[in-house]
Amino acid sequence: MNQTERRNYLIRELLSEQPEYASLQIPEDEGGQKRLLRSLFNIRMPLPAGDKFLAVQDAYLKEETRRKGITKLSDLTPVQEGICLWQGDITTLACDAIVNAANSQMLGCFCPCHGCIDNAIHTFSGIQLRLACAELMERQGQEEPVGKAKITQGFNLPCRYVLHTVGPMIHGRLTGQDLELLASCYRSCLELAEENGIKSIAFCCISTGEFHFPNDRAAEIAVRTVKEYREQIHSGMEVIFNVFKNEDYEIYRKLLGAD
Repeated sequence: MNQTERRNYLIRELLSEQPEYASLQIPEDEGGQKRLLRSLFNIRMPLPAGDKFLAVQDAYLKEETRRKGITKLSDLTPVQEGICLWQGDITTLACDAIVNAANSQMLGCFCPCHGCIDNAIHTFSGIQLRLACAELMERQGQEEPVGKAKITQGFNLPCRYVLHTVGPMIHGRLTGQDLELLASCYRSCLELAEENGIKSIAFCCISTGEFHFPNDRAAEIAVRTVKEYREQIHSGMEVIFNVFKNEDYEIYRKLLGAD
């Protein structure tokens, strides 16, 4: 199969799982097909799938990521010892682990084609990720507490693992508890990564955006917590601060003293 054939196969299979969409017409244009496929991935509940579906999906997603361009850790230049700053799509980053800003259900974003990082990571990892997260949450028996972290495979992403953490959601003014909970997200991820032998980890801007944590304060906490952790346990883990927006790039650049 080529990419178009894979995409149409996946769309047809996913539509067949949704009787209410049986009469939905598949768009003829590539962009429309991609939006529909992503939407169907996003709304699908955490359920197993057949071997053929998974094989086609895996081939499709890996090729899509290849076409976007994969960035390796070795392509990055550290701005400080063991610390890099990189602006780009975290789903294209090849390192040991990336961090996902999850919600307390830990099942990914169900809103079709939403712009959050949770949506992107679940989309390009594939349906296996939502199922893996659902199994973790079933064993836990409750929603994920703010400030903690879980680990899963990366599946079809270039990274080996995804660390999922739930940051504080801000309503009104920042509190001391908000600051500590965000710092706890970074510590929890670093500790979990260390436990699993992870040598490189990429952090997104946890709790900013949809969770409304002020970008500058969030970055200050991120940098301070990572530096304190590295110093306290003499960790050799390489850390990447991943940003997507220009605003965040400038904030981190100043904090890290990058040229």
